[in-house]
Amino acid sequence: MHRKIYLVGFLFLFISAVHSQISTPRFGDGMLNIVGKDSTWSVRFAPRIQVRANSYWGHDGDKFGKPEQSFIIRRARLKFDGFAYSPKLRYKIELGLSNFDIAGSSEFTGNAPRIIYDAVIMWEFYKNLELWAGQTKLPGNRERVISSGNLQLIDRSRLNSLFNIDRDLGVQLRHRFNASEKFIVREIFAVSQGEGRNVITGNLGGFQYTTRIELLPFGKFTKKGDYIGGDIYREKTPKLAIGATYDFNNNAVKTRSNQGSYMRNDIGFYETNISTVFIDAMFKYSGFSVMGEYSFRDSESPIAIDSDGTITEQEVYTGQGFNIQGGYVFKNNWEVASRFTTIVPDNTFSSNETENQYTLGASKYIVGHKLKFQTDLSYTTVRGESHALEYRLGFDLHF
Repeated sequence: MHRKIYLVGFLFLFISAVHSQISTPRFGDGMLNIVGKDSTWSVRFAPRIQVRANSYWGHDGDKFGKPEQSFIIRRARLKFDGFAYSPKLRYKIELGLSNFDIAGSSEFTGNAPRIIYDAVIMWEFYKNLELWAGQTKLPGNRERVISSGNLQLIDRSRLNSLFNIDRDLGVQLRHRFNASEKFIVREIFAVSQGEGRNVITGNLGGFQYTTRIELLPFGKFTKKGDYIGGDIYREKTPKLAIGATYDFNNNAVKTRSNQGSYMRNDIGFYETNISTVFIDAMFKYSGFSVMGEYSFRDSESPIAIDSDGTITEQEVYTGQGFNIQGGYVFKNNWEVASRFTTIVPDNTFSSNETENQYTLGASKYIVGHKLKFQTDLSYTTVRGESHALEYRLGFDLHF
């Protein structure tokens, strides 16, 4: 399967190159950039890889045990983007190739690997008004929307893994305007299928509705830095972005809105309404950055039941989480960063114990986030008692 993807991709690039203008950008701006001779289309090809080494020590009550160690290809992606017919009609395709990328196949994905991450067109049909259609990230929490290639620490937080709404199939309407000379407001509204990416069997429950508003009172960040971890561009003036998202999944059939596992019962699938709220902020100035997030999820009837009212012991993951992280980028492109995450679940059958995680990390940005080495150490407590210690080391290479 992977060989076929590579073959199709390179054939596409080769055929495109025959009747086009080719440029070879500098490192970090894509491996290859092709523009049609009549300038009515373009394609940029940008592969990337992330390699990780992990060591994990579980705590058995009085001491940490022997480490569990692994080396993994965390992500291996192929990305294509550009425009078609007009610069106002853009597209993005992102494919995942590592085992982590393609995991999660099921009968709902045709028992096929979940290779497609993004397949979306973006049409600016009116001034500052865009229509997106296809599969892409929903406008959820800031940490999730930040690309995995632009993270300040090795990977995202526990808040993200438990509460994020990731990608889905549907449409999004995006608008932006200036409230004053510098004050920028962005609005996003999305309607999606509600069951996550690469689902081909149709919608089992209702639709998912997501709305988000963002405020940038001091103007734009350098190179879209409000969605980049760390102040790698060392903002000359203070920059602040505040965002809030409300997500409503009508008759959801999965345990974490459009994520998690399907809730099955004796007549098929248990359905319930799920609401998720995110509030987040990003601040950057002169190498210093701080990002905070709050999440909350609730359900109309969180415990799944059979048709006769019998409890199935499946449930929606409800509760709240808080995450704050910050760092400082030195002029030699080293950064030190730290993160604190707390999770307060409100579950009946699955874990309902408060979890805290403390992380300390360091990064060396050789070419920004495009070529970097990162390492971090995390200490986790559950119910206030030691639970685990984890050390991670990795590098990223993004064309």
